[in-house]
Amino acid sequence: MSANPSLKGAEDFVSFVNASPTPFHAVRSAKERLEAAGFQQIKERDSWASTLQPGGKYYLTRNGSSIVAFAIGKLWKAGNPIAMIGAHTDSPCLRVKPISKRQNDGFLQVAVEKYGGGLWHTWFDRDLSIAGRVLVKTKDGLTVPRLVKVERPILRIPTLAIHLDRQEPFSFNLETQLFPITGLAAAELNRQGKGEETKEVPKIDDSFEPLATPLQRHHPYIVDIIAEEAGVGPADILDFELVLYDTQKSVIGGLNNELIFSPRLDNLGMTYCSVEGLIQSLKSSTALDKASIIRLIVCFDHEEVGSVSAQGAESNLLPSVIRRLSVLPASESASDKSYDKVEADITTAHEQSLSSSFLISADMAHSVHPNYPANYESQHRPEMNKGTVIKVNASQRYMTNSPGVVLLQDVARRAKKASYSLSSAKEGVPLQLFVVRNDSGCGSTIGPGLAAQLGVRTLDLGNPQLSMHSIRETGGAHDVEHGVNLFESFFEHYEELEKKIVID
Repeated sequence: MSANPSLKGAEDFVSFVNASPTPFHAVRSAKERLEAAGFQQIKERDSWASTLQPGGKYYLTRNGSSIVAFAIGKLWKAGNPIAMIGAHTDSPCLRVKPISKRQNDGFLQVAVEKYGGGLWHTWFDRDLSIAGRVLVKTKDGLTVPRLVKVERPILRIPTLAIHLDRQEPFSFNLETQLFPITGLAAAELNRQGKGEETKEVPKIDDSFEPLATPLQRHHPYIVDIIAEEAGVGPADILDFELVLYDTQKSVIGGLNNELIFSPRLDNLGMTYCSVEGLIQSLKSSTALDKASIIRLIVCFDHEEVGSVSAQGAESNLLPSVIRRLSVLPASESASDKSYDKVEADITTAHEQSLSSSFLISADMAHSVHPNYPANYESQHRPEMNKGTVIKVNASQRYMTNSPGVVLLQDVARRAKKASYSLSSAKEGVPLQLFVVRNDSGCGSTIGPGLAAQLGVRTLDLGNPQLSMHSIRETGGAHDVEHGVNLFESFFEHYEELEKKIVID
């Protein structure tokens, strides 16, 4: 490495993670970056026929927790390819239960439900708070969402002192011993009895309600705090979807600032790289002038619980967007310069687009762990800051195959060189390969499901990290730049490279 390697990408990523404790916040963070880059919001419920134009940049959201963004080449014609990168916005966490109010032995507690396959022991003895989406009632009778993020720590899951239980290894009951404490009952009673200092407790309407109100189902002071964050009164809160998050910020660490210590690297690492890769590929005002394809990213919710939801990767979100885009008419300037001089048959444009498109399934990968070397296949041991990892699995848990590897190598050769690279080459980013041991299980990604749904060529990759699914994970600071540069190159060069790899 050079004496002063660039940390610009890592620092920007850290800001992105710190602003994104939930999928709702991650989508908002992505929206802000896309809008600053000139992307226009559209909605699924609207007709796109008169809105979408070749040369335009657009984005849409579903449920506020999944987002699709794309840019249309000015020489686009129906049936042309779509270059796609898919990631996910969710991470394992603890979610506040619909009826969360608990009290035991003088402590106020909050009941939580586990989301995804987290390393739950890492959530003990952390300074926790709450964030998520709140549905509120406005003065004109509308129900609208508000995002909240309580900055100060208000919850903690305490471990039992070793003097009282010397169990090894540490174990606990996920239902009865994972409840965070949020204060003392006596202190809350004292707060409520402070006269003028006490907020007026709103009267609960005695008219019929099918469910108990949030003020009845949760500790009232927590509802007060949420209402203050949302800018409404406690009685205006209709419902919420809140999760716990660690208030310790994502930071750059290591002796030489070469590491990132952070929550939610899996998979905000790849969400960030996909958003920035798309934006960077369009930074030139003429980037779309000679392009005849569509550049697209999609970041789904619910990957950590199987992707089977209305906004997950198994939904119709991406297939329906592709179907609508594939039949978009060409602009008058497309003429004979487009991808194919033969005008696409509009009845088969969708199938034509899928057959020539490509999807990168971007999900964080495993770095080799120095304390557990035996858990890794001897010749497939990815290292941090050595480049993005291509993930391969013969049982199709990952979708990578040889044509995809050849394509991605060409993309990597043409990518902008990292500012700290040891290589003397003018361009290029490194890649690594990973397979699991034959005696080990293998995780999966959004790749297999989307490949099966769409029939589109797919490759799985991700930046290497340690402590995956922990409340605090570790990644390489310089791999952020590797990922962004690789994705930028993919969007810039796919149109040319796709024609050179002929399989069927």
